[in-house]
Amino acid sequence: MDRKTTLTAALAALLLTGACKTHYQLAGVQRSRILIDARYDRDPDAGAAEFLKPYKHQVDSVMGPVVGRSTHYMTAQRPEGDLSNLLADILVWGAKDYGETPDFGVYNMGGVRADLPKGDVTYGDVLDIAPFENKIAFGTLSGADVLQLFEQMASVGGEAVSHSVRMVISNDGHLVSATINGEPVDPNRDYRVTTIDYLLGGADKMEAFKRCRDINSPQEASNNSRFIIMNYFREMSRQGREVTSKVEGRVRRATP
Repeated sequence: MDRKTTLTAALAALLLTGACKTHYQLAGVQRSRILIDARYDRDPDAGAAEFLKPYKHQVDSVMGPVVGRSTHYMTAQRPEGDLSNLLADILVWGAKDYGETPDFGVYNMGGVRADLPKGDVTYGDVLDIAPFENKIAFGTLSGADVLQLFEQMASVGGEAVSHSVRMVISNDGHLVSATINGEPVDPNRDYRVTTIDYLLGGADKMEAFKRCRDINSPQEASNNSRFIIMNYFREMSRQGREVTSKVEGRVRRATP
């Protein structure tokens, strides 16, 4: 049951409870959505702004610190985007801290909830991109399972994959070809993959992840994907480098 359904049910129960005491009867339940957007910024409420000021200061102190810089504005796109490429690469980069050397990385497009700004990147920017409690995870798949995983990715138009992967997908959502580190995927060998723990259960139609073996899935909060991302930005900053990424043909549609 989702939160809206739960809220509706709770409201109905409350009204019914009241009806038992006051002899009123529930005639119906209605709900509506209120879109909160820039229209409310046109006529700000001075009293509300004053009330929120101390809380805003606290939020800004947490969300405002800069963790690094980016060379350009980045977005996550299907079949491939510069931000989605970056996030999959960051999972591979972070693997060294877990004693892992994955063959490739996967980040789900549904987990990317904002774009990356150009220039200074703050804690808040990273939190906007990765707001969930998803944690880095590792597992082993047979080549046959990897091909099925790539087929499942093709069926939705592509997911974020790391630099080592090259996939060609058809316009009707089928896998045409796939290589890892320049070699065709071998159905008879094993591949180590890094992703997020959310996907290990087969979420976002990536059912092949359920067949992962030798899973390494640390559950401490420090292993959250957002902290892996922030650590990457901080490391690039220590090296005096801006973070960059590009579309380079990792996932592309077959030409007619």
